[in-house]
Formats: sequence, structure tokens, C-alpha cells
Amino acid sequence: MSPVLTRVLAVAGAALVLGAANYAIAGKESVIRNGETVYLELAPVDPRSLMLGDYMALRFRLAEELEAARDGASLPARERRAALDVDGRQVATLAAGTGEAEIAFKIRRGRVWLGTNAYFFAEGSAERYERARYGVFRLRRADGEAVLVGLADENLNTL
Repeated sequence: MSPVLTRVLAVAGAALVLGAANYAIAGKESVIRNGETVYLELAPVDPRSLMLGDYMALRFRLAEELEAARDGASLPARERRAALDVDGRQVATLAAGTGEAEIAFKIRRGRVWLGTNAYFFAEGSAERYERARYGVFRLRRADGEAVLVGLADENLNTL
């Protein structure tokens, strides 16, 4: 292969990778900008791993409930959307049947993944997040895409 063709292919490959990354970023930014705010309850995590440096390990009760449903075979193994009930405070929970909204999820290493398992914060501000009880998500109802945008306390006050 000629050096010119090699360069052209390398530049084309880099452009394709960067284009795909920018497309994904633009999609997440659209969810953050236009999505509906919903709160997902945090599940307890090992307190030794709760605060690790400048991030907090996260686990969501909804993910645990989805895993339990998958183990009980009531949720197909390939299912990637879950029905949600959203109360008047915008707290979302797993719906028993058809819910009013859906959230997309992935299966990673056999566990339900709602897009993140950590929340990063500025160095020295760990105390502020110790009261976290909910993840604050922006949810696009059209496809169930959700992005974590913050944490909230038991009264849904953003931390």
C-alpha cells in the first residue's frame, strides 16, 4: 500500500471515529437540555467504597429491582427498556405493568447498567454529597435515554 493511501485511510478512520464520538456527545447533550427531570433512588453501597477520592460509587435501587426481575425470568434477558411509574415529585420507580415512561439500560458484566456507577465531584467537596439519596437524571421519553446530571438529598434538593 502506498504511503499516500495509508495516510488517506488513517485520516478517514480518525474522522469517522471523531464523528461518531461527536454524534454520541451531541445526543447526550440533547437529553440533558431537553429531557424530563426524574429522580432514581440510590441503593446502599459498601460504605468503604462510597467515597473514593473525588467520586462517589453509585448503585440504584431500580437496577437492583431489574436484576431481580431478570433472575426471576419475568424480564427477558435481552430486554433493554424498563417501564417506570413517575410520581408527583418526579421520583421514578419500576412499574408493575405498563408504566407512564420507560428507561433504557444495558447489561454489563451481568449487572444492570443505567449509564453510570459513579459521580465525580470537585476535590474537597465530598462532605456535600454524603447526604445523597437520589440520582437526578434527565430522561428523554421518546427512547428512554437517561443521563445522570446530579445528586439530590432525601427532600430532592440538588446537592
